[in-house]
Amino acid sequence: MTAATPSPSPEVLAAFEAAKGFMPVHEGLALYAAATEAGALGLPLLEVGTYCGRSTILLADAARTAGVSALTVDHHRGSEEQQPGWEYHDPTVVDPEVGLMDTLPTFRRTLHRAGLEEHVVALVGRSPQVAAVWAGPLGLVFIDGGHTDEHANGDYEGWAPHVAEGGLLVIHDVFPDPADGGRAPYRVYLRALASGAFTEVSVTDSLRVLRRTGAGV
Repeated sequence: MTAATPSPSPEVLAAFEAAKGFMPVHEGLALYAAATEAGALGLPLLEVGTYCGRSTILLADAARTAGVSALTVDHHRGSEEQQPGWEYHDPTVVDPEVGLMDTLPTFRRTLHRAGLEEHVVALVGRSPQVAAVWAGPLGLVFIDGGHTDEHANGDYEGWAPHVAEGGLLVIHDVFPDPADGGRAPYRVYLRALASGAFTEVSVTDSLRVLRRTGAGV
């Protein structure tokens, strides 16, 4: 008999669906299952790309259950496609005083409403800078930050080395077909597989889950 796939409570799922963000529910459920599995390693779960905390809710709930912390890295000034004039720009998260995006207040409200603040450590800064001062192993790394090759590769190079043996590397917005979206996360996904360090576990639309089964990146 196979074990049932872990899923969040109705309250947590409702908080996820109510939060501002882009991840669809079925991909969120796959992320939650991966985070729950990785939590069994007793190590922190980390995401790159917080935005307003939609996926953070799922990582935080899985971390709470496992007795570990969820870490989330973002400068909160928005990625390239979220700037004014671009498809994913949301003027409601622009700080009127400085004229720049600031998703941090919305993120904090998201976690507060979900009752998950105490299970999350928000690392506010640019991913490469934060990775450069991070030394510990991680049970899960979820890459969902900037979608240029520079940023996607920087996230991979900065954080994939910290995935513990048996831990999971999760990559979002992997689109093999160029017509479906940007290709940088797809190229990082191929890079991870080609490294020999990671083996694919599951595919849920644009979400890929890989397990560390070897050394290196």
